Amino acid sequence: MSVESWEHQAQKGRDILQDSIPKQWLVPAEQLPPITQKNVVDFPKLGGLLDERDLRITELSATGLVAEMGAGRLTAEDTVVAFLRRAVLGHQLLNFATEFLADEAVARAKELDRYFQQTGKLVGPLHGVPISVKEHIGFKDKTCNTGYVAWIDNVTTEDALLLQLLAKAGAVFHVRTNQPQALMHLCCSNNITGATLNPHNRTLTPGGSSGGEGASMGFRCAPLGIGTDIGGSIRCPAAFCGSYGFKPTAMRNPMTGIKVAAIGQESIHGVVGPMSSRSLDDLELFQKAVLDQEPWETETSLVPLPWKTVAPTRDMTVAIMWGDGIVRPHPPVVRALQLAKGKLVAAGIKVIDWEPYKHDHGWEIISALYYPDAAGLQRQMLRDSGEPARPLSEWVFSFGRATPLTHHETWALQHQRDVYRDEYQALLKRRGVDFILSPAYPAAAAVMGESHYWNYTAIWNVLDLPSAVFPSGLTVDSKLDALTEKDKNYKPRSKVDEREWLKYQSPERYESAPVALQITGRHFKDEETLAAAKFVEGIMKEAKKVSRL
Repeated sequence: MSVESWEHQAQKGRDILQDSIPKQWLVPAEQLPPITQKNVVDFPKLGGLLDERDLRITELSATGLVAEMGAGRLTAEDTVVAFLRRAVLGHQLLNFATEFLADEAVARAKELDRYFQQTGKLVGPLHGVPISVKEHIGFKDKTCNTGYVAWIDNVTTEDALLLQLLAKAGAVFHVRTNQPQALMHLCCSNNITGATLNPHNRTLTPGGSSGGEGASMGFRCAPLGIGTDIGGSIRCPAAFCGSYGFKPTAMRNPMTGIKVAAIGQESIHGVVGPMSSRSLDDLELFQKAVLDQEPWETETSLVPLPWKTVAPTRDMTVAIMWGDGIVRPHPPVVRALQLAKGKLVAAGIKVIDWEPYKHDHGWEIISALYYPDAAGLQRQMLRDSGEPARPLSEWVFSFGRATPLTHHETWALQHQRDVYRDEYQALLKRRGVDFILSPAYPAAAAVMGESHYWNYTAIWNVLDLPSAVFPSGLTVDSKLDALTEKDKNYKPRSKVDEREWLKYQSPERYESAPVALQITGRHFKDEETLAAAKFVEGIMKEAKKVSRL
């Protein structure tokens, strides 16, 4: 295709977005903060653009919203409209949406209200909860481009299985969200709808590939969102945007109807999972609502493992991973880990230090298996439309080998993957470790275009261990996180370490960025991992309360 033709195709995607925006809720440009204002998280409140009722509704968690609707104090329609209004404002500030579903969402909310009025019952555990959805999760009769101009005209014929299950549970889908070209950046930009910004600091990325979801959660455009993750694509956006995300063990949540270019690859399983703007409880609400419907009866590759309720407990051993042995975390991240350790020890939790086991080897395996064809399929997708590769697309395409792997080489890597998983599990058992607490990323967030290092999250993908990300309650602080003399004299152990360390020129570069933590459990211990995350976050919140006294 010519340049003109790919740009013409891309414009179709922009037109879909533009035509879908509910114009009655657009805010005049003169009432919006200047682009130089970095932090816009509190703008809905401070700008006076949402009334008290809308603010109250959009500050509630999904769990809280369901309770309010079940008590008859709140309608689904009022809930959906409030989140739509906030989402439109969020899009104007952050460019996070690919398509609004306002008419469908309001109509569905009215149906739910009629059902409640007639029966006095909720449709299901997610009754009336607005959920934002990453664009490549298929919607019936909607286009699904997956970040490629070549797929602009692709129309999905059936809802993804996950959406069908969530709808049966009462959920309402009100907005679809942005993703990067080729779905493989930890930033969020493509040649169709452009780049999405971080609500805490608009010079930072919201993460990727579920970056639109990260911004949606960070600005509270929805109480729940749906992301996908093959290397950190749920967890990094949650971490960067001060929200919550969960990567389940593979083959737990249904993937049918989620569109990707390399459909059918099984070397590294991608997963779909929940993101939340408000709480870890909402992640569990999502998981239970889906798995209670036994999706393995439809998608037979799933493990038939119902969700069980697990209470947080002090009877656990938490290992703290201060670094991965490859890239040193930045000072704010270390500060959050130090605070967590102090609070865990004070709470009587057994805490040990974790020496990362062959994480460089894990990266060698997963980076080669991401693109066993040397990204040939992805490059062909770009050639099909003529669109140029984005800088970070070129970056990720260079992962692994320069030439395609042979079948024998692929099999050998998959064998190494399985051996590595068994070795890691044996080490966890030998040391009696239930959970590993670690950074989600070397920095609190990445400056736009600089999200180059994935292995704080990707390591758990190659190991197929469940991981949850939650805010530590801390943000980057110019005084507390200033470089010490020891920091200034740090000698990086490699060019990769040097590249990532030099990005921390000063705390001001990451102004207002929230600092997250990641907790990882053992294989298929998804429920236990979320329970542990709740416990750790709970003591971190207590620490924040004490610091305010």
